Amino acid sequence: MSENAIISVKHLSKTFGSNQVLKDVDFEVHEGDVTCIIGASGSGKSTLLRCINLLEKPSGGEIQFHGQQIGGHGFDPCAYRAKVGMCFQSFNLFNNMSVLANCIAGPMKVQKKSREEAEKLAMNYLEKVGMAPYINAKPRQLSGGQKQRVAIARALAMQPEVLLFDEPTSALDPQMVGEVLSVMRTLAKEGLTMIVVTHEMAFARDVSTHVVYMADGVICEEGTPEEIFEHPKEERTREFLERFTNR
Repeated sequence: MSENAIISVKHLSKTFGSNQVLKDVDFEVHEGDVTCIIGASGSGKSTLLRCINLLEKPSGGEIQFHGQQIGGHGFDPCAYRAKVGMCFQSFNLFNNMSVLANCIAGPMKVQKKSREEAEKLAMNYLEKVGMAPYINAKPRQLSGGQKQRVAIARALAMQPEVLLFDEPTSALDPQMVGEVLSVMRTLAKEGLTMIVVTHEMAFARDVSTHVVYMADGVICEEGTPEEIFEHPKEERTREFLERFTNR
């Protein structure tokens, strides 16, 4: 494990009752990486992401953020989540709040920014994702694609070092997938460090810098997109990709 990793996952395991969902998982994320985690449903991808964001407590192993163990003694989970944001497949917007109010809540409450500063930040990111015209709308008035773009702007307004995406397009109609992936492609080009759990194989192949293939709670294979998609070493990786691509 190198010293300059932003996030280091070491021998991570997670068990729910008698069901071991993650088994001895190791990987690293460096600044500017776009890491796509792929694999069949039930392979442990979302659980891994939820452990990284402390929405689930690991059963064993450790996760380090800039060399500090998360969840350890003296660790501040709120400060950590401000640095490691997350976008969910179900958006998780506050339905009783406007688009703008959703985006300023975190910076004001967690980071103690003034309303003026929080609104300036929020508007910057809402413009980036194409949602500035909708600042007074409530989530119920938006399409799924629009909700997800607001959720991305809300996460960006915290100015995180790393942004986690848990299958951000899986709840969307096919015609809305493209608008969300377009935003994510732009963020990747701008150098945002991202960890993306996704079934969008074209995105993983074309946008990521690092691909992790998981099956049955373990990392079967990882490498560059070219290594994984063009020259997979493991038979399980080849079989999975043949089901999801036109190879």
